[in-house]
Amino acid sequence: MALIGYARVSTSDQDYDIQVAALKTAKCKKIFSEKKTGTSLKGRSKLEQCIDYLREGDTLVVTRIDRLARSLRDLQNLVHDLKTDGIEIKALEQPIDTGTAAGKAFLDMLGVFAEFETNLRKERQLEGIAKAKKEGKYKGRKPTARDKTPQVLELLKTDMTREAIAEKLNIGIASVYRIQAANKDNIAHK
Repeated sequence: MALIGYARVSTSDQDYDIQVAALKTAKCKKIFSEKKTGTSLKGRSKLEQCIDYLREGDTLVVTRIDRLARSLRDLQNLVHDLKTDGIEIKALEQPIDTGTAAGKAFLDMLGVFAEFETNLRKERQLEGIAKAKKEGKYKGRKPTARDKTPQVLELLKTDMTREAIAEKLNIGIASVYRIQAANKDNIAHK
């Protein structure tokens, strides 16, 4: 019956030290922390390790429920799976008790708000991009492979394989093929 902590921030320039300190103060036996987006459970290796570490009777402790998931479905699935394994969830900054109907309802409401906040952020971002495009200020991400077209075309004239060209120029193999197809009249690759 151990308290196991999990801390998460979304980007590499954010810091989870405050969360870790709060989890230590809460007497967590072990703490897992990572810098990954909360919009999906996929690709969150430390959360996976944390879940694998948890045993029946343990409690997963987070500072806020949105540290676990920003999707209501992901949160509900995670809570269901943990409950099935006899594991409870506790949020230090929110009155969450997954062992009661009221606690479960509050958890679901927080999950709805976390997902809503994520959707609002996406909408604002798309609005900002649309406005910047309209004003001619948004150009999108600068293409990396297209800038290397002359080098790709020169190397395609040699005996280098497409894979070797991609590796040498640090671009994807698909980019080499795309550049070759767009310039098929200018080159003759062996």
